[in-house]
Amino acid sequence: MTGIPLGDLGAEFGPEATPFDAIGGEEAVRDLVDAFYDYMDADPVASTIRAMHVDLSVSRNKLFWFLCGWLGGPPHYVERFGHPRLRQRHAAFSIDPEARGAWMTCMQSAMDDRQINGVLRQFLDARFEHLASFMINR
Repeated sequence: MTGIPLGDLGAEFGPEATPFDAIGGEEAVRDLVDAFYDYMDADPVASTIRAMHVDLSVSRNKLFWFLCGWLGGPPHYVERFGHPRLRQRHAAFSIDPEARGAWMTCMQSAMDDRQINGVLRQFLDARFEHLASFMINR
């Protein structure tokens, strides 16, 4: 997705770098998504958000496709489904501050496992915090 303000990220990774490039491309995004869903599937803190997912393989693919484009890489999600319309697509699920916190805990653990740190981590923490908060609908 274009238009993500890079701030200090551009200074560290170059003016043309995207978050997608900085994280390491598709393989790294896939690793992050897999770690995220592994945490969601195993961590009791995430049981409420895990219950929202019937088939994690479908969810893994959709989040991977979405994050690739959202981070400035290939627009896989948009090519398959059109505009993400995240709030609309998640309207059927009760997303409260607790669910948002569980989602963030899983994503932060996944980033810890992938050793995402420094300016890139600060950037992603801020963007994921914004995204997760945007999804609250209860």
